[in-house]
Amino acid sequence: MADNQGIVVEKRSIATCIVLSIVTLGIYMFYWMYKLHVETHAVAGETPTVSGGMLILLTIVTFGIYGMYWSYKQGERIDKIHTMRGAPVGNNAVLYLILFIVFSIVAIALMQNELNQYA
Repeated sequence: MADNQGIVVEKRSIATCIVLSIVTLGIYMFYWMYKLHVETHAVAGETPTVSGGMLILLTIVTFGIYGMYWSYKQGERIDKIHTMRGAPVGNNAVLYLILFIVFSIVAIALMQNELNQYA
């Protein structure tokens, strides 16, 4: 799916992304977060306040604390997308925050699953 800014939202295989994240010792997970960040903003019709590269840098520098904030905001953005599309809305923000704290790859996989619906 292409949005009005020309960004294409890819439908990614969650299993492949998880395996690549494990094999690369987490490096692919940062790329995956970058792509989710950019594509979720595109589908929501928002301009990111922080670039994808800055997201990764802040997550690394703050030892994951910024990643927790990001996961919460991603949940809010995904809820907004569901509202825009007329789909049922849950409280994804809190769910993603808790999952990111406990096991971040699960939160990212769930975000990808939600985004795959609009690819």
